[in-house]
Amino acid sequence: MSRSSARNAGGRTVQDVTTPDLEAAAATPSRSTGPWLVALDIDGTLVTYDEELADETREVIAAVLAAGHHVILASGRSLISMTPLAAELKIDEGWIVASNGAVVARLDRSAPEGYELEHVETFDPGPALRLLREELPDARYAVEDVGIGFRLTEHFPDGELQGEHEIVDFEELWSADVTRVVVRAPDSSSDEFHRLAEAIGLEDVTYAVGWSAWMDIAPMGVTKASGLERVRAALGVSPERTLAVGDGANDIDMLRWAARGVAMGHASERVRDAAGETTGGIEENGVVPVLRSLLDERL
Repeated sequence: MSRSSARNAGGRTVQDVTTPDLEAAAATPSRSTGPWLVALDIDGTLVTYDEELADETREVIAAVLAAGHHVILASGRSLISMTPLAAELKIDEGWIVASNGAVVARLDRSAPEGYELEHVETFDPGPALRLLREELPDARYAVEDVGIGFRLTEHFPDGELQGEHEIVDFEELWSADVTRVVVRAPDSSSDEFHRLAEAIGLEDVTYAVGWSAWMDIAPMGVTKASGLERVRAALGVSPERTLAVGDGANDIDMLRWAARGVAMGHASERVRDAAGETTGGIEENGVVPVLRSLLDERL
């Protein structure tokens, strides 16, 4: 493993503290036994859109951890908004995949912030932002500062972005490379965002549209799946022992990546088509029976 920081021709910066040898990991002989890597989306999978976490969900995650499996929170959320949930679930060691895969961190109780950054990918958001601003002049724009918060053109609806918020001029959003851009148009719709993204042809980035008029933009090729593959390789878990549960468009690559991809019942048809299984919706705590199924087998 090595420490590295490099910029490619497209303006993307990669910072690795412990970079796993992914090709060597992929060549590792498969094993049908051993712990599972369990990747869990947060919003709409573990917690409701009103931020409610069921006791049943807490209990089954505790049981899965006690059985020796790796539970990895994988979300579009920023790292600082994921660590409190990890603490609430008593996940105090292991890994987190944040910002749709652009940030991979290892939980460490001895670290000042409770985690160590293991992998960060950033990019120049200027070209995408300028394109979007032409079509959405009244939208709200934000860029993430890892471990701190966001720089924004104006405040987002309460509770949508965590950490410190600094209001800046639009041009200041690309004063430095970032891990993620968030575009929010409260008066628009998800369908309109999908049409817009296809029409303007965003290049050299990866984007995902949420349930509302919300778009996340990340470095090209960066998804929850790319972040989770790094974690899998570092842990030495066989590809056949990977499970992922999610409900959103930003979960599609993750569900396809996992040997066992499970979509929540309320997910769109496109998300369900990407998964091998479908469970109950968030109101039915659909993640619970999926996790319980891991407790019926021996490591």
